[in-house]
Amino acid sequence: MFRIKLEPLRMSAWGMNVFVKFRNKESVAGTVSTMGKDYYKALGIQSGANEDEIKKAYRKMALKYHPDKNKDPSAEDKFKEIAEAYDVLSDPKKRAVYDQYGEEGLKTGGGSTGNTGSTFHYTFHGDPHATFASFFGGSNPFDIFFTSGRSRVFNGFDHDDMDVDEDSDDPFSAFGRFGFNGLSGVHRRHPEPIHMRRKVQDPPVVHELKVSLEEIYHGATKRMKITRRRLNPDGRTVRSEDKILNIVIKRGWKEGTKITFPKEGDATPDNIPADIVFILKDKPHAHFRRDGTNIIYTAMISLKEALCGCTVNIPTVDGRVIPLPCNDIIKPGTVKRLRGEGLPFPKVPAQRGDLIVEFKVRFPDRIAPQTRQILKQHLPCS
Repeated sequence: MFRIKLEPLRMSAWGMNVFVKFRNKESVAGTVSTMGKDYYKALGIQSGANEDEIKKAYRKMALKYHPDKNKDPSAEDKFKEIAEAYDVLSDPKKRAVYDQYGEEGLKTGGGSTGNTGSTFHYTFHGDPHATFASFFGGSNPFDIFFTSGRSRVFNGFDHDDMDVDEDSDDPFSAFGRFGFNGLSGVHRRHPEPIHMRRKVQDPPVVHELKVSLEEIYHGATKRMKITRRRLNPDGRTVRSEDKILNIVIKRGWKEGTKITFPKEGDATPDNIPADIVFILKDKPHAHFRRDGTNIIYTAMISLKEALCGCTVNIPTVDGRVIPLPCNDIIKPGTVKRLRGEGLPFPKVPAQRGDLIVEFKVRFPDRIAPQTRQILKQHLPCS
């Protein structure tokens, strides 16, 4: 059902923002007490993390340190520590007491629950596997790898070859290629009812987006029309819907840059819509080749110009022409460099790469006998 119209509807200068995935390197100042356990550190998050960031952190850490996956002797303790941290930080009341009084105040009654004057006491239930099962909707993502016999290999697939990608936004991405319902005949022994299954996001819908060197040089916005299915308010039926995606091409972006529109694919009652991903691809150019931030221009000159000197007019990507004097003998393969006449650096657009001029010499197909004799007399032998 999902369709995308790849022809640009309109080119314009900078437009609406496009969601591009970058790792957030900013830190948020926190106020949590340093007494006792640091639950924020256990989950690898800042004290100002929101609910989604806490869930995301627990999902990543729990998958990484689950004893069925991680055979390190300390994994069990780490798994329990992660579960306790999530149990506290996912509950606003517990988190508020912890932020003010730390672990000691949380567990010994350092905080009051309100106007009643009663004191709040917390004790972790002690079962990290219960927390794990509750978070994942009662299912274990490792069921496809472990049966009651704990066999390590299914149809030639060794689960130890499957690692959680710590740099991925979603640790489930490593499992997404196989699905949670089974592997080549390996199925759950007790399939869950449909209403109990955790929704899985559809694989990304990936398209190449061809851009010219001029668009990379100046920056541009492309507008693409997509047609996809959307859920109706009843949550069961779907409708067809068109949407315009504004794709911002920033100056100097490299070929292969990914621009992602999250969850813009088809929606059904049973799925999470796929991300729409555009991957930049350089269009062939009539005059230039791209080499990172440098651009390469091939200048054709005659044998006479190569030997006697000349001035070559070099075009630039922004439409100017630069005269390039060549007073020395130009040999085939000679290269000259025009500094700062290439493409912008992606992270520092005010700086630019170079325009590299490669020379090719056109030799005549034939010369007159008299000219041949003159060349023999005047050209050096070596």
